[in-house]
Amino acid sequence: MMVSRRGGDGGTASAGATVAAALADWALPVTLDDLPAGVRDATLRHLLDGCGTAVAALHAGAAEPALAVARGLGARPEARIPGTATRLGAPAAALAGGVLVHALDFDDTHAGGLVHATAPVLPVVLAVGEQLRVTGAEAVTAAAVGLETICRLGAAAPHAFHARGLHATAACGVIAAALTAARLLRLDHAQTVAALGIAASQAGGLLEFLHTGSSTKQLHTGFAAHHGILAARLAAAGASGPASAIEGAAGFYAALAGYRVTPDAVLSGLGDRFELTRITVKPYPACQLLHAPLDAAATLRCSPADVVAVLVDVHPDAEPIVCGPDQAAPRTGYQAKFALAWCVAAMLLDGAVTVATFSGADRPDVLALASRVRHRVVPFDGAAADQPGRVTVTLRDARTLTGEVARSGGGPGSPRLDATVRAKALANLGPGGPAVLAAVDALPAAPHLDDLLDALGATA
Repeated sequence: MMVSRRGGDGGTASAGATVAAALADWALPVTLDDLPAGVRDATLRHLLDGCGTAVAALHAGAAEPALAVARGLGARPEARIPGTATRLGAPAAALAGGVLVHALDFDDTHAGGLVHATAPVLPVVLAVGEQLRVTGAEAVTAAAVGLETICRLGAAAPHAFHARGLHATAACGVIAAALTAARLLRLDHAQTVAALGIAASQAGGLLEFLHTGSSTKQLHTGFAAHHGILAARLAAAGASGPASAIEGAAGFYAALAGYRVTPDAVLSGLGDRFELTRITVKPYPACQLLHAPLDAAATLRCSPADVVAVLVDVHPDAEPIVCGPDQAAPRTGYQAKFALAWCVAAMLLDGAVTVATFSGADRPDVLALASRVRHRVVPFDGAAADQPGRVTVTLRDARTLTGEVARSGGGPGSPRLDATVRAKALANLGPGGPAVLAAVDALPAAPHLDDLLDALGATA
């Protein structure tokens, strides 16, 4: 196994290195100048998107329990909760930030790994970055390290975590958060490997919320960001962690995914091929697996009153997540974000799916149309989040109309992606949005993170 190593001495990781050691080999010496322009641009794009989703959740009051608990943890005032002036210990600020970024399920997704990449990483960058007053260039580099890591960890075992009832974002996110924190804290190689080993023992995140209407998934990214910082701090203090914790016989993949992963599955092309450029930005605040069907439904032009039946094509891996028994009548607005029939009905009725769509799940018109939505499983040779979208409606006069898209919007290669991200961020950030956009644009040359954090605070 030979892993490209950008920066430092320009060498490669030694053959037979563990995944944790190879990740540290790459992540610790890499600089912003080592990253291709497209990687730097993508990283800034996702930092901006994450800032917007965090502020939108703050304004919507979607993360109040996490904010209350984070404030109660207190500790030395090292970092702000994003979008506020409240200063807490960096782990507590990251806990709150991680929940905020993910609370509306409006944050980005890497299709191959089915992970929300930014939510566990951005809060670590902001919290530890403010604590240590790192430069903007260092913050962007650390963000790229974390984003690339979570994408690679998820993509190495496609859908394996979800098939076992685990949230891949939570499982992979804590390791990515630990590497991000280790980079910012300037841990040495041995300490970084230990941090990843410690973080792997904190990986988890159950999907049982899908069956109850509860919103524990909102908390998973906060846990990952918080625990990642703790893992790095513990390693800095001398705690040890197994170097083989990721690929070992009783390690991360074996224990949590029941999946045999070779190091090369995670590390192939590291430093040369960047998965973070393949992250999709969400146009809808709902599960990514619903986006292609929603895009397809949005192309249909018909009166919902004339619709007697709706048929939606679904990827086999998506069915257990978005086609549960409550998909036509979810118990809560949060559960509706993972309910195929309900979301497609809302799109057909309203022509849009927004944050306001999920203010409740008891709309009689949506429930009535959702009861007429059925799905069929259609094999697709690719990741569930990359599936094509196809929705067929049957009308009262027996005509059928079909809406189709090749894949959901907001992904790599989508036209005017940067403009789409900026427009979404401005809508989420409110009147203070232009200042946040300017601060993110200026981040690579910024001496610290103050301008960005001040701009986020002003959005309140």
